[in-house]
Amino acid sequence: MTTILQLNNSIFGDDGQSAQLADRFIARFRATAPEARVIRRDLAAAPVPHLTAARFTAALTPVHERSDEQAREAAIADTLIQELEDADVLVIGSPTYNFGVPSTLKAWFDHVARAGRTFRYTADGPEGLLADKTAYVFIASGGQYVGSEMDFQTPYIRHFLGFLGITDVHFVHAEGLAMGEDTSQQALEEARRSVEKLAA
Repeated sequence: MTTILQLNNSIFGDDGQSAQLADRFIARFRATAPEARVIRRDLAAAPVPHLTAARFTAALTPVHERSDEQAREAAIADTLIQELEDADVLVIGSPTYNFGVPSTLKAWFDHVARAGRTFRYTADGPEGLLADKTAYVFIASGGQYVGSEMDFQTPYIRHFLGFLGITDVHFVHAEGLAMGEDTSQQALEEARRSVEKLAA
């Protein structure tokens, strides 16, 4: 059975365009794989806490050596990592906020990057340990950035997922959503067609 981990990040919840594209993809995916299990996290509605020194130290402390306080501090990261490890497919809905990823997604990234668990350091550099997964990323933005020096989100997400070993990554962009009705509608229609192709 396929397990999908979905991470939505729009401050507009289910009305956000990135969330709608992610939801649309999963609906189409499940039409051909109805047995698929979906773990859905709305990181905007229920954000994970930002990384602190206490959480970072607790997460790196072996489980059997953690104090009660460290166990509580590490619990969120342990849960997030387990969800990611259990997933076959990762679906991310990510609006572009001030040229970058939402802080909610960055906080999630910070928790799931754990040496010895999701990646490891070797003599040849870091090696991702989650190579058996596919990721689909749905990015919505008011401006048009792909292919320009202002696209900080696409390369960052691709690099981070690759750092974890996830190199089979597919992007769908809906750009120019604040650049007039015609531009917005055309971008959304093209993004929806891309969703249909990916989920086929």
